[in-house]
Amino acid sequence: MYVEIDSKSLTPPNEISVVELRFFVYNKKKNKYFTIQDVEVKRFNALKTVWGWGRVLLYDTFNNHGNGYIFEGDQCEFGVNVIVSPPPTRMEILSFHDKIPYPKYLWTVKKFSELIEYVHISNSFSMGAMEWFLKLYPKGFSRADGKWLSVFLHLADSHAPKADEKIFMQGHVRLLDPLGSNHWARQTGDWHIESNNGWGWDQFLSLDKLRKVYLDKEDALNIEIEFQVVSATKYFPII
Repeated sequence: MYVEIDSKSLTPPNEISVVELRFFVYNKKKNKYFTIQDVEVKRFNALKTVWGWGRVLLYDTFNNHGNGYIFEGDQCEFGVNVIVSPPPTRMEILSFHDKIPYPKYLWTVKKFSELIEYVHISNSFSMGAMEWFLKLYPKGFSRADGKWLSVFLHLADSHAPKADEKIFMQGHVRLLDPLGSNHWARQTGDWHIESNNGWGWDQFLSLDKLRKVYLDKEDALNIEIEFQVVSATKYFPII
C-alpha cells in the first residue's frame, strides 16, 4: 500500500510536505480496521513523491475469505489517513559546549554566621561563553521558612536570554566539606529563558546541618559550581 502526492501541489518545486501516514484495511468479520503506521514522519518532495509499505498483510491471509478482508462476493476496503504537519515557521540553531577548559568556580562566603543581608551575590564568572553569578540566601528564600540555605544560579544581564533564545546548563553545585570529602552536592540541568534566567533550590541544605558540617574554623562557607554542559538555542523565522 502506497500513497503518492500530486507533484503539482508542491509549490514552490523545492517545497517539502511532512506527513504522518496511517494505512488501514477493513475486516468485515471483526467489524474493525487492520491498521499500520510508521513511527516516523514522511517527507514528500519533488524527488520523492511516493511513500508506503511493501508488506502490509500476507497475501494468503488477505485472500482467505474466512478471515473477513474479502466479503460480499469480491469486495474489500482500503484507506489511508494523511496527517499533514504545518510548515515550519522558524529554524533553530544550537551551539554546544561540553568541554569547558576550567569548569569550576569557587565562591568563599566569609563570616557566614554574621551575615544579616537577605541575599548575597557572587562575582560574575565566565563559563561556556556565558557570564554567570550565584545568589545565596543565608536565611533562606521566602519559601524556605528560615530553616534552609537557598542557592540560585543566574545568567548575567549581558547574557540574559532574549525572547527568541534559551540557554541550557548542566552541572553540580557543592558545599565543600572543610574537613574532608563529604561534600554536599546537588545536580542541576535547567533551561534559562527570557522570563526566568535563574534556577536553583529554595531548600538547598538545612541550616542546622550546614552549621554542623560545612563551616570552617573561620566561619567561612565554600560553594563550588562545576559546569558540564552549556548550550544556547536561537530561533530564526523562516521567510
